[in-house]
Amino acid sequence: MTSDEHTLLNHYNITSLYPTAWPTEKDESDASDDEQPVNKSQITRLAHQRSNSRYSVLARSTSDRRSLVPGSEKTGDGVENLVQKDEPDPLGSPDSVVRILRHKGIPVEEDQRLREGLDFLSKSIDQKSASLKVLVESNFERFVRAKTTIDNVYAEMRNQGAEPPIIPQRSRTHSHSRITSKGSAHFRNISGQGPFSPRGVDKPLPSDKKKHALCKESEYGVQGIKAPLSEVAVKAEEIWGPALGGQEQEETLRLAMASIEQSKGVFQVDTAIASCIKRKDYGSLVEEYTRARQYALEARAIANIASSGRNPLTDSQLFQIVITGRMWSGVETQVEDFKRDIWKKLTDVEAPPPSSPARHGADEHMALISVLLELGVEESPIWLWLSSRYDHLKNKITASFERSRVEIEILRRRLANADPPPVTVAVARLRVPGDAASHDKTQAPDSSSIVELWDLVHGSVNNLLSTSGGLLGEVVDFWEESQSFMDGQIQTTLPIGPDGQSRKHHRLSTDGVKDLQNGVVELIEILRQSIFAFFVDPPIDDVSMLYSPLPPTTPSTPKSAIFAPYAHQDSRFKFDASNPPPPSPKRGEAWEDFAFWPPYANTLSGVYYLEKVLNLVGSAATAMAGLKPVSSSRNLMTSLKSLVAGTRERCTKALIAAWIRDTEMFHFVEDWVRPGDRRDITKMPTYFLAFENTVLSGLQRIVYIPEVANRSSGTDVVTPPPAEMLKEVRRFFEKTLYTALSDMVRYSEISRSPKDSQLTDNAVPLSQPALDGTAGGTLENREVRLLLTMSNIQLFRVEIAPKIVTHFETNFSYNLSNEAKTINTVLSQIDDKLFEAYAGPFARDLNSIIHTGITSPAWVPTTDRPTELRPYVYEALLLLVNIHTEITTTAPPLLARVISFLFEQIVLAFLSAFRARTERYSLAALMQATLDVEFVASILSQYTTAKASELQSQVYQGLDQRTDNSARMRLQNELPEMRAILKKLREGTRGEFVCFKKQRVTKG
Repeated sequence: MTSDEHTLLNHYNITSLYPTAWPTEKDESDASDDEQPVNKSQITRLAHQRSNSRYSVLARSTSDRRSLVPGSEKTGDGVENLVQKDEPDPLGSPDSVVRILRHKGIPVEEDQRLREGLDFLSKSIDQKSASLKVLVESNFERFVRAKTTIDNVYAEMRNQGAEPPIIPQRSRTHSHSRITSKGSAHFRNISGQGPFSPRGVDKPLPSDKKKHALCKESEYGVQGIKAPLSEVAVKAEEIWGPALGGQEQEETLRLAMASIEQSKGVFQVDTAIASCIKRKDYGSLVEEYTRARQYALEARAIANIASSGRNPLTDSQLFQIVITGRMWSGVETQVEDFKRDIWKKLTDVEAPPPSSPARHGADEHMALISVLLELGVEESPIWLWLSSRYDHLKNKITASFERSRVEIEILRRRLANADPPPVTVAVARLRVPGDAASHDKTQAPDSSSIVELWDLVHGSVNNLLSTSGGLLGEVVDFWEESQSFMDGQIQTTLPIGPDGQSRKHHRLSTDGVKDLQNGVVELIEILRQSIFAFFVDPPIDDVSMLYSPLPPTTPSTPKSAIFAPYAHQDSRFKFDASNPPPPSPKRGEAWEDFAFWPPYANTLSGVYYLEKVLNLVGSAATAMAGLKPVSSSRNLMTSLKSLVAGTRERCTKALIAAWIRDTEMFHFVEDWVRPGDRRDITKMPTYFLAFENTVLSGLQRIVYIPEVANRSSGTDVVTPPPAEMLKEVRRFFEKTLYTALSDMVRYSEISRSPKDSQLTDNAVPLSQPALDGTAGGTLENREVRLLLTMSNIQLFRVEIAPKIVTHFETNFSYNLSNEAKTINTVLSQIDDKLFEAYAGPFARDLNSIIHTGITSPAWVPTTDRPTELRPYVYEALLLLVNIHTEITTTAPPLLARVISFLFEQIVLAFLSAFRARTERYSLAALMQATLDVEFVASILSQYTTAKASELQSQVYQGLDQRTDNSARMRLQNELPEMRAILKKLREGTRGEFVCFKKQRVTKG
């Protein structure tokens, strides 16, 4: 037999794998172990049969262990399985189903379907029995220990209070008696020691512990609490008996329920008001409060009637008065708390600017005022809101200005303590207006740090004076709302409250109206003084407020008093309180006296931002003057005019100082780059014209503030600029012109030699690569720079200076005819100086060449009839060829002027050199002198001037005076031959001096 077959036989407790009949032991009654004990022979046989099985421990032993499953069947060998015996009907019938079927005559054993069902049921039970058996096999030891523990606990609870059993002395002496050890003790042995065993039934339990023992005498542990439960039941009957059983109490409750149903609204109103407050539904809140008040009035009327003795109170009326009183008390508490919250919100309300997209928030205070008036209040919410708005604006203006002033000073100090920008960087920004490709009129041409400070200045002024988002707009809005309350326009839409109690709050008192007017005047004066002090006063010294702002001084200070400047923490203004930014160093700069001017800012950024600032100041002054309390105050109107005039004067002074500074270094703007359409000039004139026009246009808008002055109401506060200011502007305008032109000449004359170099370390180098590839020559060459500068000066005389003068006259309505003549004279002097600086050295070189050649002993010809020119003539003409080339490639319009001048200097040198010879001229000397002079005159005939002709005549007269009559007569005879020699010499040098030949103009 295989191990699998043996396992199957042991598992199903059968003797053959192919049984032919149902085991008879399964049909026998499976009584309890006490009723049907297994005989000894059967146990011995089973033990012998299963001695080799590992599950032999599951078999019955002397410990009399009961089945794990109540009512389980046993096989013939006494082994249990999970198949339970047919139990009685659970509904209470004493007989089983099978017996009832048999009693009815149904053949249970012969019915095939029942047999098949029984087979299927047996197989299913066997399968479940197998699973349970596996579970028991794997956890048997654990089951045994758990069962033992449970039995021990049960035994202790059952035997509580019992006397311990007396063990006979003889049992201790028999060492081989069957006493089970602790580890192998079976629950049958332990359970046999309980009170239900034959030994424990006769022993009485102690009275204290007996009532808690799980035995019949103590009613299984219930005896201890039975008496208290009885007492509680008696007391409950005494208390609830009359209420539950009495007819009178029933009627009372019925009446109470009817009253509650009738007064349902009274009970609901308290909850409804709480819900409205939570949802901020002010309209529904007022309706519910009115309903609650109506209930209270009705209850009060009933009480008044009863107190007068006319009608006694019924139970329902009494109940109504009680519940209404309690309801009204709760409603009053809620409404008073709600009013306190509304009062607090009303004082904290901050209306947004008039043009703000969140304008609907500005009407919040009207909703709060309406609610308070509707509910009824003792004080006027209108006056409270207006006074709180006044206090709020007053504190906000002061705090915002002081904060902005300190922030501006911090950035100004950082710029002042930094290194000045290099000249190359500074002048590059001055070229921006003249560079149409890179000029963006929406941005100021200056460094990012300077523009940052300008933006802060403009933003601070805008925050204070803007009528569409600034504090001035809030003041104007405050006055308009105050005026609406004073005129009674808004009150027409406000509620009058219960019984008209709030009607008294609709009108402001006379003193209240005066206080509001004075408050608006005070707010305007604070704004005016703040702006005036910022522009007129020097920079502040104390910046401690930035790192130690003062907290609110009173506990009642609303949250709105903590303004935005203190709420934000910009990283630019964070620094150690023990190491604040140092004050600005005193270097004698003009901007050190102006708190609003960024250090090292140029004029272009100044006119860009100051124009905006002046427009803000002028517009703000106009808006202030439009307020009725301000316009009726003559002193305040005068102060507003002083505000505009003082701010304009300070801005003009700061701008003029920067204008002078920029002009003094404007000659560094010269980059020697020529424009594409003209090769004889540089871009310097264009840069200067664009710079001057930009400054003059911006200065005009700052001085006149036309954007505000052209308004109908602007003339009240924006006065025309004084004559002294216009004279100052005109004087500095002329100074900038002269400074720029003189520095331009000086810059062009700078030598590159170290001994006479006037360039500083920060100066722009003379030699720069052209950005557009149009460099006009070698910038190291002084003569080229002088030629370009002369061409620029000519352009200044003809075009640039007249345009600038005309632009000034147009913008400032000032006649500069005399100044224009002066400027033209200065330009002529500058031109003559430049021409002399350029042509003078060449004239001296030519004079030296000619004088050396003529006075030389070798000049006198050795033959009677000379046919060649002396070398000095070629040397002088070659120098002129170089000059001609330089001028032609640099500034062609100056060619005729320069060559004509040098021709005059050559003839003058001939005259001087011939006079320097002491001996008399022979015929050969006369012929040589005539050949030299006539050859030069014929070559430069295109550049002959009247002065040159006159000097040439003087040369011939001087020669004629230094010879005799014989030589003079013979010279006349040699003239035809000399003309032939000159022609031959010109033809021989045609290629060398072709540049001096007049160019023919080709037709077509």
